[in-house]
Amino acid sequence: MALAQLEAIAQTVERDFREGRRVLSFSQYLELFAEDPRRHGRDAARYVRDVFDHYGTQKVARPWGEVTRYRLFDAPWSEGDPAARAKEMTLVGQEEVQGEIYRTLSNFVQEGRANRLILMHGPNGSAKSTMAGCILRALEQYSLLDAGALYRFHWVFPGRKAVRGAIGFGDSRPEIASAASYALLPEEHIEARLTVELRDHPLFLIPLADRRRLLADLHEAAGISESPPEWLLRGTLSHKNQQVFEALLVANNGSLAEVLRHVQVERYFISRRYRLGAVTLGPEVSVDASERQITADRNIAALPASLRSVALFEAFGELIDGAGGVIEFSDLLKRPIDAFRYLQLTLETGEISLPQQTVQCNTVMIGSCNEVHLAAFREHHEFPSFRGRLELVRAPYLRSYVEEKQIYDAQIAPTTNRHVAPHATLVAAQFAVLTRLRQPEAKRYADNVAPLVSGLSAVEKMDLYATGSPPSRLDGEAQKLLAAHVGALYRESEASVDFEGRSGVSPREIRSLLLDAAQSVEYACLSPFAVLFEIEELCKRTSEFDWLREKPLAGGYGDPRQFRELARSRLLDVIEEEMRTASGLVDEGQYLELFERYIGHVGAWVKGEKVKNHVTGAVDDADERLMREVEALLGSTTDNADFRRGLIGAAAAWAIDHPEGRVSVATVFHREIKRLRDAVFGERRRSVALVVRDLVGVLRDERRTSPGPRETDGLVEERRRNALAALERLRTMGYCERCALDAGTALLRARFADVGS
Repeated sequence: MALAQLEAIAQTVERDFREGRRVLSFSQYLELFAEDPRRHGRDAARYVRDVFDHYGTQKVARPWGEVTRYRLFDAPWSEGDPAARAKEMTLVGQEEVQGEIYRTLSNFVQEGRANRLILMHGPNGSAKSTMAGCILRALEQYSLLDAGALYRFHWVFPGRKAVRGAIGFGDSRPEIASAASYALLPEEHIEARLTVELRDHPLFLIPLADRRRLLADLHEAAGISESPPEWLLRGTLSHKNQQVFEALLVANNGSLAEVLRHVQVERYFISRRYRLGAVTLGPEVSVDASERQITADRNIAALPASLRSVALFEAFGELIDGAGGVIEFSDLLKRPIDAFRYLQLTLETGEISLPQQTVQCNTVMIGSCNEVHLAAFREHHEFPSFRGRLELVRAPYLRSYVEEKQIYDAQIAPTTNRHVAPHATLVAAQFAVLTRLRQPEAKRYADNVAPLVSGLSAVEKMDLYATGSPPSRLDGEAQKLLAAHVGALYRESEASVDFEGRSGVSPREIRSLLLDAAQSVEYACLSPFAVLFEIEELCKRTSEFDWLREKPLAGGYGDPRQFRELARSRLLDVIEEEMRTASGLVDEGQYLELFERYIGHVGAWVKGEKVKNHVTGAVDDADERLMREVEALLGSTTDNADFRRGLIGAAAAWAIDHPEGRVSVATVFHREIKRLRDAVFGERRRSVALVVRDLVGVLRDERRTSPGPRETDGLVEERRRNALAALERLRTMGYCERCALDAGTALLRARFADVGS
């Protein structure tokens, strides 16, 4: 059984190797190239841009506007395989940064080569390394596909017996297209093989003028209007390859056909692990490229006589390993400037100068640095000369807690062995985002918008970024006006050095905080209350973090103490709402049904139309009593007529913006429906509190192991059943018995302490 499986696997590998055209002669490669000159003639910049294009884009709606997301940052190749997907690196948010990188790559393509280093700058932990890592991983996956096939060549030299017997060509000189090749000889007939570490393109073997004519003809035949990259039009063989080429040309009396017989074209695959076309350099001080003479080993001794006396040097190092792909310089500016000064000339000329040779640089370079090091670099007297070779791409912290929460849900929840209670990561995400927000500058806005912007508190701005919801304290027109300016608010500080998202707590610190909370001895789950405790502990470390030493401003900006209280208050708000729902006292659907009836009557009233009574079938006037009752619950403080017309105006405006479907009452009037729900529950506050109290008592009794009276002794059976029913509803919301007890206990202490039995 096992042997049969092994044989089947072996056959599959052999078939894939053959069908994948892994090893070719030069003439075979030229035929392959002619099939798609654009695909097989790409330089590094075009190749990386094509990776972005291959995995595609999708439009993503954000409160600040629609943005384009490049799907390679979502690891689409792992979709459908949960185990593989769990191991893949993905990026949350940062669509603006993705777009800037793609724009720069497109500029490289237009300019003919990657002549600048893409330097992502932002605070520590703003996903710069994640972005670079996603690109390198996508390169690896793309190179496995036919669309991403890459080829290099090596020199092969057969033994005398193989030349006379296996090849069998005589004195005549066959044409290149039909010439026999040593490339496909069996391994035992190969005497020596010289690898090409720089991955020169096989067409570099064709003389420059002839190559240009050949490329022009192939592009015209394929109907390609785009010109080949400069790298392919002007590139030349590396020093070692040129030495081998010249020696073989001399030995064969100038016969290119004889030289090309020694060429073995091989498909290769980008690999970060093996440093092949995808390399990450740390900030350590080192030389990134060098060279060494090839030693006189058995392989060299087997070379033809014309090559044995030639001093061959091979280049090595990270810049060589990354040829044809991407090199990431992590924390570039942590290096002394002398350690990367050579990059300036390399980017300017497209060449790497070594003692014995000059190497062409066909590489996209991506770097990262934090704002502190960039600020110091800006003050350096050589910064102006470097600036022209840097493409600065700003990478701020996320400013939407919805996105921030996704990071912790993906990275923390699967790693802890405890149940993750509802809202644990939400509390952490909201606190993190609040520390990053800047007070708006009202002077940037028109007179009718400035007061709305200047009046935004930190928590209101946070909600605006997360959900696009303006403060409920504003009237309908003000809300609409503010919602229309979310994009301007979000991009307000783009041109500023002190941009929003430049400072604040790092996701790295929050991850550590969550892991500490998961080890709490007071809570059995990863509890939001444990998270609040750890936030309080974090805020005591004022000597370590600049954001803890900022001066608080109006609106709560820069005030970590207030952020903690806001996070706690909002947590209790959502728990109270969940307990209301879990109590079962009012069906959630009834609010929506009631409001839909109300808005139907309001619409008829505004238009002066009749309303059909679904019970009697009669056609009546709009129900004034129903409308006034609902408006009383909504707390309307304006004239009822104006209030009603405002609601219908909001529905009409939504319909204009969304012509594709009917008005969604739940979407357009979600604030009013929430007020309606709060008003109804306000009347039943005591009943809800009693259900919560009974629930806490039941859960405490279940956890007790000692004898003695229990809290729920004497509790009537109906109340016990109601408490257990509430627990079951809480389970559907993600609670277990332990975190339900924690939530109920906290709510009783904070919100229902005044409610008697």
